[in-house]
Amino acid sequence: MVEEQMEEASTAAAAATPFQLQFDKPIPFQIKMAEWNPEKDLLAMVADDSKVLLHRFNWQRLWTISPGKHITSICWSPDGKIIALGTEDGLVLLHDVENGKMLRTIKSHDVAIVCLNWAEDDPLSRPDKDEFVSYEDRTTRFFPPAPVMPRIGGLSSGDTGLADENEEAIPEFCSASCQRFNILCSGGKDGCVCFSIFGIFPVGKININKIPISVESSGKRNYQLQDASISKVSLSRNLQKLVLLCYGKLVDTDSLSHNYETAALHCLYLDTSIFFNRKNELHQVSQQASSIQDLVEVVRASISLISKQWSNAMNLFREKFSALPNLIAAHGAESSSEDEFLSLLFGTRTSPALHQFLASSLGEAGLKRIAKAVDSAGREIRGVVSEHLQPAVEIISFRLAELRGLARWRSRFQIIGLDEKLIDGVTESIGMLVVQVERFSRVAATVLYLFQNFFTWVLKCVKILLNEPIDQVPAANSELVVIFLKFLLDKDPIKQLLEADERIDYDMDTARHVEQLVVFGGFTDTHFLERSLVKQFNELEDSLKEAFLMPFTTISSQIHCQGLLPLYPVTSADTLSSTCTLTSISFYKDEDSQPEESSYNLTGYVCFKIPDGSLNKRNCIGVIKDSGNCYTTLSMASLSGFLLHIPDEYVCVDLSLYKDNQIVLLLSEWSPSDSPGRSWMVMLQTQSFSFTPLSRTSPSNIYSLQKLAALDLQLDTDYGKVRSIPHTVSTPLAVSASRGVACVFSSRRHALVYILDEDEDEDEDEVSDME
Repeated sequence: MVEEQMEEASTAAAAATPFQLQFDKPIPFQIKMAEWNPEKDLLAMVADDSKVLLHRFNWQRLWTISPGKHITSICWSPDGKIIALGTEDGLVLLHDVENGKMLRTIKSHDVAIVCLNWAEDDPLSRPDKDEFVSYEDRTTRFFPPAPVMPRIGGLSSGDTGLADENEEAIPEFCSASCQRFNILCSGGKDGCVCFSIFGIFPVGKININKIPISVESSGKRNYQLQDASISKVSLSRNLQKLVLLCYGKLVDTDSLSHNYETAALHCLYLDTSIFFNRKNELHQVSQQASSIQDLVEVVRASISLISKQWSNAMNLFREKFSALPNLIAAHGAESSSEDEFLSLLFGTRTSPALHQFLASSLGEAGLKRIAKAVDSAGREIRGVVSEHLQPAVEIISFRLAELRGLARWRSRFQIIGLDEKLIDGVTESIGMLVVQVERFSRVAATVLYLFQNFFTWVLKCVKILLNEPIDQVPAANSELVVIFLKFLLDKDPIKQLLEADERIDYDMDTARHVEQLVVFGGFTDTHFLERSLVKQFNELEDSLKEAFLMPFTTISSQIHCQGLLPLYPVTSADTLSSTCTLTSISFYKDEDSQPEESSYNLTGYVCFKIPDGSLNKRNCIGVIKDSGNCYTTLSMASLSGFLLHIPDEYVCVDLSLYKDNQIVLLLSEWSPSDSPGRSWMVMLQTQSFSFTPLSRTSPSNIYSLQKLAALDLQLDTDYGKVRSIPHTVSTPLAVSASRGVACVFSSRRHALVYILDEDEDEDEDEVSDME
């Protein structure tokens, strides 16, 4: 009888306001996450084996990638050009939508990243009274395009943090990211939330287990969460408020008698107005800083490639020349390799050991092989220095000078942690690195010239020893050969500059010149020439970390808790898993705001399913609305909500907030395991329900939702759209507000895409025949 009534109701509702079925396609995999692109008709999905798939609206597959890690969360960049993936080991992977290639790997957390949210600055939220002239990046005026990553065979992308297989990834990514100010929020299983501007420049981190929480009804008492785990985060479009859902225990830090040992789902409201109030300053600093970080990776990769190329050439050189000392010892001589070559140079004679080495062990072919390897390494090194290393350090120097100028505008930039003294120190470090690169270039050129002359002389010696009398050993530039033997066989100048712990010697005249330059140039470091190139680069990195840590720490300290709303207690350990939590958070412009207003408040909505038995409720959906502004402590007067009771014959599979204050519910019919079930998709207007103000709570009764009466969901009414689906469905429900579509996955591994916004007179399904 009940089934007949439900079927009649569904038929009437679907005939009145149907959703158009766009297509029904089989899929050979189980989907655990799915997100629509905010700008394009693209759907990104994560399969149960953590493969990531990208499909067009017509279900044409664009690409499939296997990140090699367990994917725990997914989101799109606001412009739809980048996919962010959170992993179980705390990494954020950024992939290019065009081809799926990885743009960057960022270590944001130490535990699994369970949720991601990428919010972009809304132009309508900019107040006219604080209109600030947009910062112009002047680097392109004085420099050619920034160098790309050199190709490094044998290094994985994780060694540098960037993708080495796509050398165009960095400049494209940076130019795309800097178009409009945006922030990527990531929530970890340990209760930490990280904020990154453009998704790449870390600008803040909070731990909800450590921030003080004020509950309005508790007076002056301070609360904290314990053992909290993030479930979902959402940053408002005006960047002023972060709403997050988390599991944890609420503890009264002033009185242990008021502790609540039962874990619960809490809705936490955080004041992030620092992002709104200082977005111009943050945009300028992060734009420069993110570009500097990209170029630092170019420098790192360049040094790695130079070191690898030179090491390979020198390994071959030493491998071939290592036979000479053994031959000297075998002939009973006590001379060294250097002595033998000097005797050949000045005495026009060869010992039996040297003769055997040059004529037999080394030979003309072996010598040519070494010369070719060294020459190839030299060309590679010169190319990397001129095309990658030197341009990168010069542009870094210019960008740091720009940051130095911003740091001196203390009234605007000191409040976000841009410290003038620290930036001065970084500027000096990059200046020293510029000198080190120039020195390395000169040393490398000298060493390669010595190698070339030495090999030319030895090759002539080998040819004469093989074909001519000994007394015709060719003459050579004795000074060059002596220098070569003294420095190359004893100390390798190039290797010294590429070692982190090497100390470089220089003469007293050079030291006096450096001291004079310090007086005229304002530098404080008079011993930088004692450091190697790699050590100077390491010092630059350390100073950069220290300088950029200041904005990170400063912004983190200005993110405060506005308030907390306990939603329901958790009685089952399984419910603590974020994958079992049906929640959705969204923000809509206040109904009272005028279209011409340049600054406005947003109403936050939180929709969630209450576990059966919790709050003595069964099969209930809760909806909370926060109509308060972003500048005051959360007030219970601004919170209101309602509960919606789903018919007992159905279970809510998934839910999502939709545009214009709407809610989309995915319901599935209870049925025996051996019989196919049916499902329903319901779209409701929140205005059709009466929001009840949430009453003030007390420590003895913190769950104010418990007092709300649940309204019964009637599928035969006309306050929303209802559509019957002839399959049992499963999570996830992917809804796109920008495109007005919803993707549903059935238990028989089919993907059904519905058009949610359509004309009322549409009364028949239209199934697409596009493959």
